Amino acid sequence: MDPIEYQTWHWVLFFGIVLTALFVDIGIVNRKSHVPTRKETFAWATVWVSLALGFNIFLWTQFGLKHAQTFFTGYLIELSLSVDNLFVFLLIFSYFRVPKEFQHRVLFWGIMGALIMRMIMIFAGAELVERFHWIIYVFGAFLIYTGLKMFKGDDEDFDPTESGIVRFATRYIRITKEYHGDKFFILKDGARVGTLLLLVLIVVEFTDLIFAVDSIPAIFGITTDRYIVYTSNIFAILGLRTFFFLLADVADRFHYLKIGLAFILTFIGVKMMLPLVAEVTLALADRTTAVGAFAGRMVDGEFKDEMINISLGVVVSAIVISIIASLLFPSKANEVEPEKFEDLSE
Repeated sequence: MDPIEYQTWHWVLFFGIVLTALFVDIGIVNRKSHVPTRKETFAWATVWVSLALGFNIFLWTQFGLKHAQTFFTGYLIELSLSVDNLFVFLLIFSYFRVPKEFQHRVLFWGIMGALIMRMIMIFAGAELVERFHWIIYVFGAFLIYTGLKMFKGDDEDFDPTESGIVRFATRYIRITKEYHGDKFFILKDGARVGTLLLLVLIVVEFTDLIFAVDSIPAIFGITTDRYIVYTSNIFAILGLRTFFFLLADVADRFHYLKIGLAFILTFIGVKMMLPLVAEVTLALADRTTAVGAFAGRMVDGEFKDEMINISLGVVVSAIVISIIASLLFPSKANEVEPEKFEDLSE
């Protein structure tokens, strides 16, 4: 896939779509905190997916099929990894006993923070890959490690206080131990203090930052094109709030999804390491041999387009199979009563 020189209006169009949609969402439709109805949730899920698909068609018409396929593959990867985030968000909200009508507000501002944090991480990561190409192999090894770890991972004992972010935040910010509507700050004894909802927002933002450490290298395994990496990443997380309410009632039914995500991360990590393996093989085997000839073609980049198609097929298959397996073999795990939040501001 040939590199593209993106013009200013390409970025303006993207941010125009995103900011307009967010303004309509939070400024008009969800201006007052409430629990979204099922009809609202399905409607907004359709909106967010349609925006991503429409943008994908735009890329197809502007830059060709390969760029559209790359965006779609990246979008699916980020969307599937973002869905995994939702299971952790469920645990966070359960732990802090966040009223359902305030969860939408926390997730909205969490996404606004993600827009900025992920832009910094993506552009910094892309710059590092361009300057030091070997970093792509570090990313690949990290994804393999993360994927293998996720195969045996378990979030049942999740405790937000163990991350240290709660202790750090409450050390420097005075936090109340109650919710005060959907406010993040209130005036108390003449001083501005944070509410418990602010602490939840900080935990959500920090959690998203941790997940970005996994998801951004994953899409670098597909492409290092900044525009595609960032747009597919943001379109995936835009619908997080909506998908959260869609999955909140059925999260336990998709217990095999984590295995599917682990497989995707491991696959992408292996894919990122293949050029290194090919270079080592080429150093040991002559191009006149079958193995050497194949390694040489890989080093020369002959299989880049094919790898995009293979990646797309693997990602779609892993997601579909994990969902079907979850429905065919439901989990027998019992629900655990959430722990009561203890005041950490003292």
